[in-house]
Amino acid sequence: MKHEAKDFNHLLGKLAGFSEKMLNAHFTLYQGYVKKLNEIEEKLAKTDKSSANYSFGEFSELKRREAVAFNGTFLHELYFEAMNAKKTGKTEASTVLKKAVDESFENWEEMVKNMKAAANSTPGWVLLTFSKIDRKLHTYIMFEHHVGLPAHQEIILVLDCWEHAFMIDYGIGKADYLNAYFNVVDWDVVSKRLDKAMENEKV
Repeated sequence: MKHEAKDFNHLLGKLAGFSEKMLNAHFTLYQGYVKKLNEIEEKLAKTDKSSANYSFGEFSELKRREAVAFNGTFLHELYFEAMNAKKTGKTEASTVLKKAVDESFENWEEMVKNMKAAANSTPGWVLLTFSKIDRKLHTYIMFEHHVGLPAHQEIILVLDCWEHAFMIDYGIGKADYLNAYFNVVDWDVVSKRLDKAMENEKV
């Protein structure tokens, strides 16, 4: 299937701490991953599979990079989709999400501290997930788009820690970016993701 980049222009001028210049640059990078994902999938469909091996082969190399473009596409979408561009201001986490946070991290402040500490531990991504193993929330770090996510996790929040996500506005001030990020998270979106993850586990 051909993937189409989503339009996130509704975020422009709506997120405190995120300039239009930085967001537009970020959107362009995301669109590049969508383009590469389509390119890789198209080539995989046509490439000779008989020469696949660990050392080198066109099919093998494409498969090794497939997850990079795939996650580069969809992690960015999860990141942008959970940003609050609503005129009503900050959103509230649901009772279910608040309870899950308390049970998993002791309290909301500890969850935020955990995510910020994880962000300072990687140049890549931080994921807040719902685990199908213990039905609790966890944070995981990814050094690359395709490395670091354990099995049986449902992603409910994505924090982009790559330098392109903050350096235009903040330079090397990553801590300031993290503060700005948590002020624009749409907790209503995150709450709905958790509800869906929990409901799917009942099936």
